Amino acid sequence: MWRQQFGAKKAALKMTACITGWAHSNFGKLRGETVESLVTGVARDALANAGLEAADIDEIYLGHFNAGFSAQDFTASFVLQASDDFRFKPATRVENACATGSAAVHQGVKTIEAKRARHVLVVGVEQMTTTPGPDIGRNLLKASYLPEDGDTPGGFAGVFGKIASTYFQKYGDQSDALAAIAAKNHKNGVENPFAQMRKDLGYDFCRAESDKNPFVAGPLKRTDCSLVSDGAAAIILSDTQTALSMDKAVAFRSTAHAQDFLPMSKRDILAFEGCAEAWTRALDAAKLSIDDLSFVETHDCFTIAELIEYEAMGLAKPGEGAAIALEGQTQKDGRLPVNPSGGLKAKGHPIGATGVSMHALTAMQLTSTAPEGMQIADATLGGIFNMGGAAVANYVSVLERIK
Repeated sequence: MWRQQFGAKKAALKMTACITGWAHSNFGKLRGETVESLVTGVARDALANAGLEAADIDEIYLGHFNAGFSAQDFTASFVLQASDDFRFKPATRVENACATGSAAVHQGVKTIEAKRARHVLVVGVEQMTTTPGPDIGRNLLKASYLPEDGDTPGGFAGVFGKIASTYFQKYGDQSDALAAIAAKNHKNGVENPFAQMRKDLGYDFCRAESDKNPFVAGPLKRTDCSLVSDGAAAIILSDTQTALSMDKAVAFRSTAHAQDFLPMSKRDILAFEGCAEAWTRALDAAKLSIDDLSFVETHDCFTIAELIEYEAMGLAKPGEGAAIALEGQTQKDGRLPVNPSGGLKAKGHPIGATGVSMHALTAMQLTSTAPEGMQIADATLGGIFNMGGAAVANYVSVLERIK
């Protein structure tokens, strides 16, 4: 059946790579773990999930942002520690700020597309919680344009606090919508066993300022900000012909990467134009509209980011994204479920792992193997948006199960 369905699509669509295995660590403050142990753990588990051996892998990509989180800054060969059979395999570390994980995935897809490999292992990792708080802020701020934003109070949260303030000035106070987004993602995170925070905080808690939910930057409260996390995820990519002979195959119906200017002063920061461009390219290549998707995993580093992403992906016109949140259109039973995993907000955001995690969890959804309660019923098409910086590095993947 899968072969027949794939054959019918093959004439119109060019599917060049499939996800055939995956693994995912817990996200959070992982005592006793190191970058090396996280990498080797998910690498071994992804191989087992795909039914492959290390010798079957032709190339390795490691997504690891670091920027000061790890004293060991040369980490590509950590994957080789998972098996002696990885020795002498090509292994490359990939970095593109908070989109590092998806950057590594897309490099793997390109390698398959170029017919340079049958199987590629992609691992994403970050260990953040062992870094002192002030250093975390400085490290994250390196994903902004330092000549303009290097002295921003509150670090990267301050950058998005400025974006939120500017949005509010143009379109009105959207605190209700931001609280609705935060509450939705925390509710979804309860059903994700990998999530760092599995607690339904409720709309009222997310909406009100309190000792436990103070303002952090501009109009953003603690519940508007993603979590500092440790964690790792891995996927196996295989060429489509090989994937169809394996136990499962989730195809890349399309991918897109749109890189924008780093300085916010050179663009309309409220439009997330790079995000919009990446979505347009990916949906056009897949011959789909946004409403054809069963769900989306999107980059909610801050709730204002998810709000603007609604507009950039085409769910709402500019300035009208609040209605999407307040009407429940992105709830798990809504028009387009967004972040059924709980998103970065509840799942956590170990930077290099985030994009790989999105792809692994989307593959679980499309093979109906997502954890009970997190699973979207009858999911057939999944969209992923992973963002580096303030809408600077923009990656979209559209995935579909073909076996």
